[in-house]
Amino acid sequence: MQEILKDLPAKAKEKHAENKKYFTKLRKKPPKQLDYVMQELHEAEFERTDCLTCANCCKTTGPLFTNADVARIAKHLRLKPQKFISEYLHIDDEQDYVLKQVPCTFLDATNYCSIYDVRPKACREFPHTNRKKFQQISKLTLKNVAICPAAYNIVEEMKKLVKSK
Repeated sequence: MQEILKDLPAKAKEKHAENKKYFTKLRKKPPKQLDYVMQELHEAEFERTDCLTCANCCKTTGPLFTNADVARIAKHLRLKPQKFISEYLHIDDEQDYVLKQVPCTFLDATNYCSIYDVRPKACREFPHTNRKKFQQISKLTLKNVAICPAAYNIVEEMKKLVKSK
């Protein structure tokens, strides 16, 4: 996995222009079965991929925390929401709550998440490759293929199966 992660940013950068052009066309005229195809690709990839061998998302990026995430996690940690915010989060340039630091504070040495059952929505849905109306999150997907080997593989398979017009 370390070798894959080492090569991933360069591979994603090499494919960036191609992927950007592909997603631009996809947004303009998404195929009718796109969500179904993406669901299948996502499920097939995650039958092969064990996130615990990677956890690159947790090591290199921080999720957005919604107010619902803050309330749920604070309750789990037996903290007041404001205390949770002051200990773990800050507000970024886009006025979103994000982690103060990466790697994620809640990731342990074995790549397990200590708040897995109450983790933020953004973590539960990452890498967002099975999201409905997938074509609407192409900018996010372009970022995620450089972080997540599974997302990279899904997009490469998608380009073979789903032709943009």
